Amino acid sequence: MTKDQKRAFTRIFFDAETIVSQGNNDCIVQLVDISLRGILIEMLPEQKLAGNTPVEVCIHLGGDLQICMTASIANTRDNRVGLACDFIDVESMTHLRRLVELNTGDTALLERELHLLT
Repeated sequence: MTKDQKRAFTRIFFDAETIVSQGNNDCIVQLVDISLRGILIEMLPEQKLAGNTPVEVCIHLGGDLQICMTASIANTRDNRVGLACDFIDVESMTHLRRLVELNTGDTALLERELHLLT
């Protein structure tokens, strides 16, 4: 994926309880933004992730609704970590799609971004 394609996905600034897990290491982190392609999180200085190991992400939306995905570390800068979505189940993708749609208000934009994922 080229740099232009990475930026083609609308980022939604969103605050929700987010837990990242890697092996036996579970961290509650600050969700900065989310897109159809992945998320940006902010971690505390003492929290660490290994760069070559997949990360499980669970974003709690309220009630029993959540977005869960398997991701890989795409980039790091200071305490911020960009995670690229490698796998997301159908139910989580449905919640993510609805979140993006509600926050952009543009169904055509959403459809273009979904097309880029294929």
